Amino acid sequence: MTGVRLLVGTRKGAFILTSDGTRQDWTIDGPHFAGWEIYHMNGSPADPDRLWASQTSGWFGQVMQRSDDGGKNWQAVGNDFAYSPPVGDHLWYDGTPRPWEFKRIWHLEPSRTDPDTVWAGAEDAALYKSTDGGQKWEELTALRQHRTGPQWQPGAGGMCLHTILLHPTDPDRMYIAISAAGAFRTDDGGATWQPINAGLRSEGIPDEDAEVGHCVHRLALHPSRPDTLFMQKHWDVMRTDDAGGRWREVSGNLPTDFGFPIAVHAHEPETIYVVPITSDSLHYVMDGKLRVYRSRSGGEQWEPLTAGLPQSHCYVNVLRDAMAVDTLDECGVYFGTSGGQVYASADSGDSWTAIARDLPPVLSVEVQVLP
Repeated sequence: MTGVRLLVGTRKGAFILTSDGTRQDWTIDGPHFAGWEIYHMNGSPADPDRLWASQTSGWFGQVMQRSDDGGKNWQAVGNDFAYSPPVGDHLWYDGTPRPWEFKRIWHLEPSRTDPDTVWAGAEDAALYKSTDGGQKWEELTALRQHRTGPQWQPGAGGMCLHTILLHPTDPDRMYIAISAAGAFRTDDGGATWQPINAGLRSEGIPDEDAEVGHCVHRLALHPSRPDTLFMQKHWDVMRTDDAGGRWREVSGNLPTDFGFPIAVHAHEPETIYVVPITSDSLHYVMDGKLRVYRSRSGGEQWEPLTAGLPQSHCYVNVLRDAMAVDTLDECGVYFGTSGGQVYASADSGDSWTAIARDLPPVLSVEVQVLP
């Protein structure tokens, strides 16, 4: 029977949750890398046993980890994330110039076809690629050295490249997002990049048509419609139907449009999920109620999904990389919280079950469907 594997990164280690195709009973393995922050884990679509993990610590720095057996064993791989000269400056919070300084890897995006190829998004914002199983990492310099780079500033969580979306059929097209610079697209494999932020409006930016400076929290797309992207911004849920040429707001009847994650149903390209958070100063769900909101119309009209979720005295957050969907016939939806809970729905969000409780705060959730 088909299996499902969840890769959960937390503040104090990595956990691997597995189930069969019914997704009713789960086993929990971990913590791997106990005590370390695991900003992101991901698995290769080309080889489900090839896993990647970004292991980081304020004391000990960054370590890249790879598993070739589904997480049973791990090995440290290459860890040299050097900025190619000229390094240059970006803007600091107060608007003064500050040199680029590598801190950690936020996001890992494996190739759809080659288990040895993976992209990595860094803080301070840069994009790296490895084609040899993580032994060596090469910066795609055209992004960081874009003419707008000196104008980029960090968001509250740092100046992080947190989203990498690979086009499903065009290997030269890729979308990335940086907090708080905005979204960018390449059509030539990373040789050149263009900002794709037209239509975004951001508080604190005097120029409403600013090319960069937008705090994008997350991007998502459905592989059947790769020119349609959905965005959870600092405030506002947005969509574009022309590969980022122009964005429009689709927050509709959401109780608040501040949030971090956004995901698209595996089989319904107009069905999207968000988790509204009270505000940019109150990073917890509204009114003590944990609610996932679903739109079946690509935005504007939203419904709360609450069955099985706590509806009183709940004050957790759900971070940008902490929601995922599987590709089984009845689409599964998963998310992790700052309170250490992992919730799963085997019916597209109609009902939820806590499949893990009392883990460390969850930073990321990815899902693999296993043969």
